[in-house]
Amino acid sequence: MSALFAKVYCIDTGARSGRFNMEFDMRLMHSLSDGSFRHQFGPGSCLWRFYSWEPAAVSLGRNQNPSEIDIERCRADGVEVVVRPTGGRAVFHADELTYSFFAETAAPNEAIYRMVHETIGRALEKAGVMPDFCRSQPDFRKRYASAEAIPCFTASAKYELQVQGRKIVGSAQRRRGDAILQHGSMPLSSRHRDIVRYISSGESGLIELIAQEMERKTASLDEFTGLLYEELVGLIAAEAGYGAGSMTMLQPEELSFLPALREPMF
Repeated sequence: MSALFAKVYCIDTGARSGRFNMEFDMRLMHSLSDGSFRHQFGPGSCLWRFYSWEPAAVSLGRNQNPSEIDIERCRADGVEVVVRPTGGRAVFHADELTYSFFAETAAPNEAIYRMVHETIGRALEKAGVMPDFCRSQPDFRKRYASAEAIPCFTASAKYELQVQGRKIVGSAQRRRGDAILQHGSMPLSSRHRDIVRYISSGESGLIELIAQEMERKTASLDEFTGLLYEELVGLIAAEAGYGAGSMTMLQPEELSFLPALREPMF
């Protein structure tokens, strides 16, 4: 972190609705684009945001076909459906820690992707969990053409974190000039696998196949540690500030400068 950013800020906005969470991330992204973030915190600064979801929600990648999700079943279960500002595939957000990372930087996307996951990985190691990087990059265009790729967690990208070969953090990025947003999900329990309940498909055996893939390829933190959300936030924030000039925990009112959304979210 210290090689790229002189000042690190962190904020925990807690459990909020899916719409609030996605709008808040976009407002932070806009603050990078219009210079208000730099004016507030100075050049060379970055921000980590931590949050969770209440009620539970399904988020879709910004280019994903919404017909792949059973909206009526989600509504009946009180599950929100939102669209992320980033790409990727569907995620069921229930018992998890979600992070967002924001910066104004010319550093390549891959460098940010790796740095963010290295930070989270060091935090997990402090809790006795030993993650490693996925070392290969699948052909996502080809993969997304297959129906079993509807959920995000059935495939890992290069530098995403795995434990014992199973994905434990799913992340995605969006860049606008030098402004970059990266956010991702870390399941705290196996509830992320409930995504199969909300997949809309008429293909025989597809739901069973996806359920098997989720079981085989994904992990949750409770399999390895009893660490709670609040403890995990503290560990990641500490590692985010390691070696940097400073790390400051912000309160929500300190982000009151954020611009209102002046365009459709996505």
